[in-house]
Amino acid sequence: MSNIAKVIGAEITRLARKEVRGTQKTVKAVTAQYRREIANLKSQLAALKRQVTALEKQARENGQAPQATAALPQTRFVPKGLISTRKRLGLSATDLAKMLGVSAQTIYNWERGATKPRADQFAKLASLRHVGKRQVQAYLAAG
Repeated sequence: MSNIAKVIGAEITRLARKEVRGTQKTVKAVTAQYRREIANLKSQLAALKRQVTALEKQARENGQAPQATAALPQTRFVPKGLISTRKRLGLSATDLAKMLGVSAQTIYNWERGATKPRADQFAKLASLRHVGKRQVQAYLAAG
């Protein structure tokens, strides 16, 4: 009886291995195809990056500023600067949020450095650097 059990067990093992090998071949073929596609996409990306660099260089030589960088402000956003500006103006996070049209949570996230303001919000923040405490209080009283 034990010989039959061993033979059946060996046959089941052999068939299971055969099935696994067949499945592995399919998986290997699909994986190889995906890797080829990824390599092709990487080469296309590199070519497009080179093309963009060449076009930017050409635009600079022709005296044209690239549109994407022309719209960006010349100042940078630093969370510590936002905190000091807010304190200099004597504003709470809620008051600053009302002035900028965002939530107080957004101001908190900017000050923590968790997020950065969008371009339109950044322009409003940058304009606050040239505003005095009296102007801010007058704006809040009117608004």
